Amino acid sequence: MKIGGFQKTSLLDYPKKISTIIWTVGCNFRCPFCYNKDIVQGNVELVPEEEIFDYLKKRKEMIEALVITGGEPLMHKDITDFCKKVKQLGYLIKIDTNGTFPDRLKQLIDEKLVDYIAMDVKAPQAKYDTLTGVKTPIKKIKRSINIIKKSNVDYEFRTTFISKYLNEKDIIEVAKWLEGANSYFIQQFKNNVPMISKELEFVKPYNKEEIINLIGKIKPYFQKCSARGV
Repeated sequence: MKIGGFQKTSLLDYPKKISTIIWTVGCNFRCPFCYNKDIVQGNVELVPEEEIFDYLKKRKEMIEALVITGGEPLMHKDITDFCKKVKQLGYLIKIDTNGTFPDRLKQLIDEKLVDYIAMDVKAPQAKYDTLTGVKTPIKKIKRSINIIKKSNVDYEFRTTFISKYLNEKDIIEVAKWLEGANSYFIQQFKNNVPMISKELEFVKPYNKEEIINLIGKIKPYFQKCSARGV
């Protein structure tokens, strides 16, 4: 599997667990607000799998989980075999996904190779192509949402709230689409990092009050709903 980034320790990326993070190279989306453009575009030096596994073997008493993010991890055909190796070492696994590979997602769930799933729901359906920068396979997105909601795996859905593209009405529409989900997070857009679209570096984020007010309106749709990054 092509790995383009490796963070040895994180206290934030897997809920209530100490984790290691890897970033897989490549993505089938070109979201203008993507913070990992070098990973997505493949402009990074690859990290050998052996380096990851050597570290995990040495840190078994300190690290509890591996977070696999990207890019899009599920576009890699060897993701299943990779997760099996991680599981053999006794680690929990969290997968971040954009939801366009429902068959691989289901396989990981069915084979008990994933313990937490975080799926980005970019926008209401009518705006998806704008937020992903490509023609989006909405049927696959819908299928992934249904697979996740029906699974016994811990999960969250999340949307990055970008003032240039999304408004309050859009987020309410997403909330209605995901109604009944366990967890939903609105992520604050940050313009102080390099993104695929340089134009977004000049876009003013929504303020904290606007986001908290919106959370109050959509909370009834979910068991848990909150904001991140505000």
